[in-house]
Amino acid sequence: MDVKQLNYKDINSILVVCMGNICRSPTAEAVFRHKARTLGLDLKIDSAGTIGYHTGESPDPRSVQAGQARGYDFSDMRARQIGRDDLQKFDLILAADRQNLLDIQSLASKELSDKIGLMLQWGKLEEDEVPDPYYGGDGGFDHVLDLIESSAEALLCEIALAKG
Repeated sequence: MDVKQLNYKDINSILVVCMGNICRSPTAEAVFRHKARTLGLDLKIDSAGTIGYHTGESPDPRSVQAGQARGYDFSDMRARQIGRDDLQKFDLILAADRQNLLDIQSLASKELSDKIGLMLQWGKLEEDEVPDPYYGGDGGFDHVLDLIESSAEALLCEIALAKG
């Protein structure tokens, strides 16, 4: 089953995941939280990384700067590693790219795999993976925001419609 076939009405929590939880997933967390509030959705939204290298660190200052320029809040975010309990706790788990998707799926039992997918599965995007901006220029952080904003809005609108 494809994650897009989930019953949107039953989605009350979303976990967004990248590798280190300092660039893409905190950006997605900030965007999802803001857009959910705007749509009047009461969703639990969190982020994590597939590795624990940056555990306890704040998001990358370049992500924060790009996101704050668009009105997103990154306060109180700290990097953490995804755990098996997250797979039970969250209704939808979205990976930034295929490698992180595979890493998450390796933690999941077969019955939980249906709620794990890629962040960019919604909306009309030419890309299906969020590129890692960490080693690129500052423009990469704006590109990441553009992609996540588009997909998050499409997904959250589906959830809002389903919840009535």
